[in-house]
Parts: sequence; structure tokens; C-alpha cells
Amino acid sequence: MTTPSRTTARPFTLNTLALLAVLSLAAQAGAQSAALDLGSAVTRALASGPDTTTSRANLQKAQATIKAVQADPTSIITDQVSAQQGLESAQVNLSNTKLTVMQTVVTQYLSIYEAEQRENLNAAQVNYYSRSLQIAQARLAARVATPLDVTKAQNSLSSNQQELADARAQRPIAAAQLAKTLGLGQSTVTVKAPPAPPQLSATLASLQAGLGDRLPTLVQAAGAVQSAQLQVKVSDNDYTPVRTLQDAQTALSNAQRDLDSGRKAALTTLNDAYRAAQNAREQVGISAASLNAQQTTLNQAQAKLKAGTAAAIDVQNAQVQLLSAQFALTQAQDASWKALTALSVAAGKDVTGLAQ
Repeated sequence: MTTPSRTTARPFTLNTLALLAVLSLAAQAGAQSAALDLGSAVTRALASGPDTTTSRANLQKAQATIKAVQADPTSIITDQVSAQQGLESAQVNLSNTKLTVMQTVVTQYLSIYEAEQRENLNAAQVNYYSRSLQIAQARLAARVATPLDVTKAQNSLSSNQQELADARAQRPIAAAQLAKTLGLGQSTVTVKAPPAPPQLSATLASLQAGLGDRLPTLVQAAGAVQSAQLQVKVSDNDYTPVRTLQDAQTALSNAQRDLDSGRKAALTTLNDAYRAAQNAREQVGISAASLNAQQTTLNQAQAKLKAGTAAAIDVQNAQVQLLSAQFALTQAQDASWKALTALSVAAGKDVTGLAQ
């Protein structure tokens, strides 16, 4: 009775194990590769990144603290003020952490994309200089060039070969950094072309307004002033030593001075970041115009080749120059993204649309 039962069950068991093995391998393959766009990369980091997770935990702790203080009938006013300041600081820190994380992700993401584009450009340059070396050697053999011409061509080729090797080495390093930031472990990260950076629609005045309520350093400095003011108030009576009151007044003056200094520094940083974002945007336009001009140059070189008034190497050179102009535009757009993220951190407010 038992033997037929075992014989019947064996094929089902093997098939099941085989299916589970296939599913496991498929899952592992999926886990080892992650294709990201810029928005999803930022969203992932904000949702589950270690820095934002820690800030959320600190906020929850501050919320629990103020709740406990408010429920405690023996808590004094200084405890209540301290708990309220802790909550406000945790809230601002979380918002600021999100902006800082966004800046980190954008920088790492664009580093990967630039490395890929640089590799494409360097590969084209190596092909061009390889052909240039062949031409120089042929001209030397025909005695219409000198050994120095060949040496120069060889040096140009070697230089571009080294740049290509560097570009290929940089890409996995940048990918590993982004994978770590996003908590992807050993996954192979691939990125899509980032979207064009948005226009800077916020005015400088709008970013300056309420700045003290959005930056952690200013919130903490304002909290120090509030605490010092409270200490002066509770010390200004006939049962507290005069020296205690004087010390409290000195501490208040120092705290107010620190707050004023912090505000000035924050406004200077914000103004500089705003100008940098505007300048970066202008560079995008300049690079785009250069790319259009280089496309025209390539079209002309191709027409000359067809008419017999240019050589194939001239067209190849124009093609390389076009790739170089395209890479310059990529760099300008990436610089604009980075300037916008830096402005977001300086303003304590997202101007990119990525951290909404």
C-alpha cells in the first residue's frame, strides 16, 4: 500500500522543486538589476533611505516626548518649552534631511549618466585618433609627413585611450554609491536619461520669506533665544540672585547675536545659490546653441564629402565634435540640476519638484 504512494508522489515533488528553483533564480536575477529613472530614485531614497528613516524616528521620539510632558502634571514651563522646541526641530530636520538626500541622489545619479555619456564620447574619439594615426603613418610612408606628426597622433590616441579607460572605471563606482544610498545592496544599477532640468520659477524674495522657519540651524538658534528669554524671565525677581539674572541676560545677548549672524549667513548662502542656479540655466542655453551649430557643421562636412571636396576623416572629426557638443550639453543640464538641488537645501524648500 505504501510503495505505490511513494512512486506516485516522486514526480510531483521533483517538478515542484524544479519550479521553485526556477522562480528563485528569476527572483535573484531581478534583484541583481535595477533600472531607475531620476524621479523613482529620489522617491525610493526619501521613502526608505537610512537618513530619512532616522529623521522620522527622531520625529516620532519628539512627538512622544511632548505628549508625555503635556500629560505630566508636575512638568514645569522650561520642560514644556524644551519639548516643544524639540518637536519643531525634529520636524524641520526631517524636511531638511529629505532635501539633502535628494541632493545626494541627484548628484550620484547624474554621475552615472555622465560616465556613460563620457564613455561613448571617448570611444568615438579613440576611433577617430586611431584613424588619424593610420593616416599619419601612411603620409610618413609617402614622405609627405614627418615622424613628429606620427608621434603627435600616437600621443593623442594614447591620451584618449586612457580617458576611455577612466570613464569605464568611473561608471561602476558611481553606480555602487547610488545603490548604497538607495539600499539596493549588490544590485547592478542602470539609469535612464534624466529629464531636462525645470525652469526656476520661484523668486528670490519668495525663498527668503520664512527662511528662519525652514532651516534647522536657524530654528535651533531661535530656540536658544527663546530659552534664554525664558531664563531671564524666571530669574527676574527678588528671590533669585542678581548674578543669576546677569548671567541669563548675557546668555540672551549671545544667543541673539548668534541668531542674527546665522540669519545673515543663511541669506548670503541663499543669494549665492540662487545666482548659481540662474547662471547654470543660462549655460544650458549656450550649450544647446553650440550643439545646433555643430550639427550644421556636420551636415556641411557630409555635403562636402558627397561633393568630393572633403575626406571621410573630416566627416568623422565633425561627428566626434558633435558628440563632444552633446556631452557638453549633458554636463550643462546636469550642472543645472545640481544647482537647483543646492538652492533647495539653501532655501529649505524644494525647487526641483523631485521631493514634493
